[in-house]
Amino acid sequence: MLTFFIALLALGAGFMTYSFFVERLLPPDGRDTPAVAHPDGVDYIPLPLWKAFLIQLLNIAGLGPIFGALSGALWGPVVYFWIVLGTIFAGGVHDYFSGMLSERHNGASISEIVGIYLGPKMKMVMRVFAVVLLVLIGTTFSTGPAGLLALLTPEKLNLRFWLTIILIYYFLATLLPIDKIIGRFYPLFGAALIFMCVGVGGGIVAGDYALPEIWDNFANLHPRALPIWPLMFITVACGAISGFHATQSPMMARCITSEYQGRKVFYGAMVAEGVIALIWAAAGVSVYNGTQGLWEATTKLAGQSALVYDICIKVLGSMGGVLAMVGVIVCPITSGDTAFRSARLTLADWFGIDQKPRAKRLTLTLPLLLCGALLSNVNFQIIWRYFSWSNQTLAMIALWAAAVFLRKTRRNFWPAAIPATFMSAVSSTYILVAPEGFGPAISKMVSGEALSGAAAIEAAAKVGYPAGIIFALFCFVLFWLKCVRPNVSDDGEGVE
Repeated sequence: MLTFFIALLALGAGFMTYSFFVERLLPPDGRDTPAVAHPDGVDYIPLPLWKAFLIQLLNIAGLGPIFGALSGALWGPVVYFWIVLGTIFAGGVHDYFSGMLSERHNGASISEIVGIYLGPKMKMVMRVFAVVLLVLIGTTFSTGPAGLLALLTPEKLNLRFWLTIILIYYFLATLLPIDKIIGRFYPLFGAALIFMCVGVGGGIVAGDYALPEIWDNFANLHPRALPIWPLMFITVACGAISGFHATQSPMMARCITSEYQGRKVFYGAMVAEGVIALIWAAAGVSVYNGTQGLWEATTKLAGQSALVYDICIKVLGSMGGVLAMVGVIVCPITSGDTAFRSARLTLADWFGIDQKPRAKRLTLTLPLLLCGALLSNVNFQIIWRYFSWSNQTLAMIALWAAAVFLRKTRRNFWPAAIPATFMSAVSSTYILVAPEGFGPAISKMVSGEALSGAAAIEAAAKVGYPAGIIFALFCFVLFWLKCVRPNVSDDGEGVE
């Protein structure tokens, strides 16, 4: 239990110290924010700090920090290291710069920000990549809660019925002005999310549960012996660092009323998500008495939605069922709708379509929701795997854009360049060894036979591990040669 409290304190200490250091790299000033300079009544709407924080938290904290943390807990307490260090030194940095650079560029989407700092080719890649990722996320965050609703309601209200209801809601939340649904209900849902996490965290601490200490379990405890590197770093995405956040932060960059709110809204919400992930990772291994018990529960129950519901019931009784309804139904939906909304804004920035007229918003909203409806027929686990890798790849690109910005403005670029290099290794290694990537082909090439499971990953790792390191070094060397060595002038691209 001591490990759990040390990790919680470390997250709090990181926000109270390192977030101020990061803030000084892109210091706020008294300029008018986009919401103050030109509110449009649709996407640029001034919001108070507390509301912007809760909306940002709900935007980024859907299924990710809950499902990802429960899956990551299968490796044992070592997952605490990634949640804490990833949140402080990677996720918080990523989210702060994603939000503040967007705010400095009139609320531009992450693809446009990447284009400014990494060039037009990367902008086009990011435009396509971001829209595909956002549609995948919107679909992922509809099938999960729909599955739990189908589990808890009469048989005639099946999965397809609930998916239809959720997609109709997504349509309205994507189309309507941000203050009509998101600004009105999200603060309540955000408070409910915090209450749920406090309840589960307090329940496992006060209850008769044994929280394992990291010094007694400093090993790979995964029941299937899957390697920690790089699988755990992809599995626990939203609880440590997530490229999805880079697509969400521009929405609040268009709504904050002062640049001095940026650290609290962007970095602060990431730390809050790290706390959520930490609580659920601890709950997974403690409620089921270790990683083997967690694995058996994961395979026995009908999906991770049911797993979360089971944990809430075990820890908090009947009240836990109500909290699970909020946490695993409402909160994922509030990330899914903003995923589709962010996809609409990305397309609008891409093609220069004014979003104030409702008819123009409708022309973008309908095709996006149609794609989501079609993808909802794909197996959830397959979507989640590709979402996780895409997520971390987008985070890698956003961090490199932040590093280039810092170099161009003659500031300390290492706080962005180091996690960018690390995530380059994580993302490239994963796609080379994972079953949904090139892993099967590489493992067969190395071993001469078709393998599966941990054996296939181990064989593919002989190529994937060194190749991932080489790719990360290549990215850093390219950054150094293009940005650092030439002694880049202070052009700042209009952010100063």
